[in-house]
Amino acid sequence: MARIPDVRRASTALRSPVTFSLLAGVVIGAVFLVGTGADPLAAYGAVLSGSLGADGIGATLTTLTSVLGMALALAVPLRAGLINLGGDGQMVLGGITAAVTGLYSPLPPSLTAVLALLAGMAAGGAYAALAALCENRLGVPLLVSSLLLSYPAISLASYLARYPLKEPGSSLPQTRRLPEGVALPAFGSSTVTVGLLVVALAAGAYWFTDSRTAVGYEIRMTGLNPRFSAYAGVDRKGLTLRLMATSGALAGLVGAIGVLSFPYRFLDGSLTSPGYTWTGLTAALLASATPLGTVLASFFFAVLQVGGLAMERTTEVPRELTQVLQAIVIVFLAARLRFPRRRRAAGGHQPVTQGEPA
Repeated sequence: MARIPDVRRASTALRSPVTFSLLAGVVIGAVFLVGTGADPLAAYGAVLSGSLGADGIGATLTTLTSVLGMALALAVPLRAGLINLGGDGQMVLGGITAAVTGLYSPLPPSLTAVLALLAGMAAGGAYAALAALCENRLGVPLLVSSLLLSYPAISLASYLARYPLKEPGSSLPQTRRLPEGVALPAFGSSTVTVGLLVVALAAGAYWFTDSRTAVGYEIRMTGLNPRFSAYAGVDRKGLTLRLMATSGALAGLVGAIGVLSFPYRFLDGSLTSPGYTWTGLTAALLASATPLGTVLASFFFAVLQVGGLAMERTTEVPRELTQVLQAIVIVFLAARLRFPRRRRAAGGHQPVTQGEPA
């Protein structure tokens, strides 16, 4: 009899929207592979070995640093029902600010690296707060203000990297290399830096705030029922400002970590072209912005990104398949959350949504 609760918990986990969506993505991806004449087992094996094997785990952890950082940045406001679409602009602004700080700070190299991280966070946080002020004071929806503010930030950073800060004699749109020692320490000879630990600490702080503080309770309640939280006395405008500032600070941190890691400079487009913002948003949506779920979803997508390259090299299956898998997962997740299912209950049929206990 003691095993019955465990069986029920396992059954509930297997029938959860996230589990269903992941399995559906894997199955449909296998169907696509069979349709192209590829071996699904070989392709998925290449993804796992290429991302988690000895030759790929470093790249996976490096990618995880940026993906998890952006996922946390976007999960923080999403927990309260707010969507920040300006992650690219906040991340790039944090990166270029860190580059300027690293190039011109008179402090010793180690202190300059710390100052560059803090400057990147301050720039990203202030810029995200501007989007919140546009909604609070001017009535511009946060979706619109955060998204549109990204473009001037990216353009400004591009201008600085191509003209005033451009490395002399280089044909690439990049700033000068940071001075020797102005960098995040790396683990051995890998590209994994202490930036991963910084992001992990941010994830721990998010978990603690979400589950152990009154502020976390207010955030969750606002996400579940904004009208109830407002009736209970939660200042929605003030909460929006604080959450967006925190979100932007985390995005700016990701940009600063990218600049203080190899190749130790700001390269125009290097922060936005991998799509860290949209991958992070996908991870946050998949996890419903829960702290632990966001970490696990970020790791899942980091494995897909790095493993997709290995799959393309070894099996000649295009790495775009991993992007298809991400899209399928989100589509099925949205479908399972939106459309109710019906089950036969005692006394007749009763509609039950997937989010309700079975």
